[in-house]
Amino acid sequence: MELSVIVPVYKEERNVPEFLRRVRPILQNCVKDFEIIFCLDPSPDRTQEVILEERAKDPAIKLLSFSRRFGQPMATLGGLSYARGDAVIVMDVDLQGPPELITEMVAQWKAGYDVVVAQRRTRTGEPLLKCVLANVAYRVINKIANVEIPPNTGDFRLMTRRVVEEINRLKEGHGFLRGMVAVVGFRQALVPFDRPARFSGETHYNRFVGSLRIGFNGIFCFSTYALSLCTQMGFLIAGVSFLVALVYLVMKLMGAPITLGHPTIVILVLFMGGIQLISIGILGEYVGRIYEEVKQRLKFIVD
Repeated sequence: MELSVIVPVYKEERNVPEFLRRVRPILQNCVKDFEIIFCLDPSPDRTQEVILEERAKDPAIKLLSFSRRFGQPMATLGGLSYARGDAVIVMDVDLQGPPELITEMVAQWKAGYDVVVAQRRTRTGEPLLKCVLANVAYRVINKIANVEIPPNTGDFRLMTRRVVEEINRLKEGHGFLRGMVAVVGFRQALVPFDRPARFSGETHYNRFVGSLRIGFNGIFCFSTYALSLCTQMGFLIAGVSFLVALVYLVMKLMGAPITLGHPTIVILVLFMGGIQLISIGILGEYVGRIYEEVKQRLKFIVD
């Protein structure tokens, strides 16, 4: 098998036919043989029926259905586990990652690159707040993480067989594909594009809360900087407290009047309490992820 295409889906019955209409001719022109693996979180609509109808007409289409909803990251990892291609492309069914980029991705692969990543120049149809948060998140992650993740990229990418095998060997359970690919390494190329709006419907993956969760995974799973930040804040506050005490001492020795009131105490207590809660919260984020990793639960279960 020369190329596998992994497509996570959930409640996408209207997008599947159009996706296949656009993708199949491109794949037929690029490679000799291919497979399209739909990785389905059980949906209340007719997504599964639509895929099976297409499968009856084309054996290159395959369906990987899970026992329950595991989410897009785990669905993607499931597809990577079952893909047989010499190269694997991960893309969404909503056509926000234009299938026409596959041609250039395959060309870059045949030119010797192991990872070819689609990089967004613009984001049509997305709220300004989400775009701003995404840009900030990528800057923060690349500033503090132990690996470098190209900004304005998603899971839409091509990976060679050896990259996929190394990702499958990773035992991390968060499913943050962008970070996992960065950990694996190898030669990478970027393919810029302007991201269009969804073909149909609204996304059921990676809404605002989901995007935040993915961002936190990028920060906490690939960097310990937040823990160091707690220590730095502690030393900073201790230093400020020492300076305040020194000022009061000097004022006392010089006979200056010192007014200590209830507002000052309240402000200091609230400030210290806030710093402590932030520090405990950061520790909790790391401990929670340690807890999830130690359990070693299955990332997905195939139905």
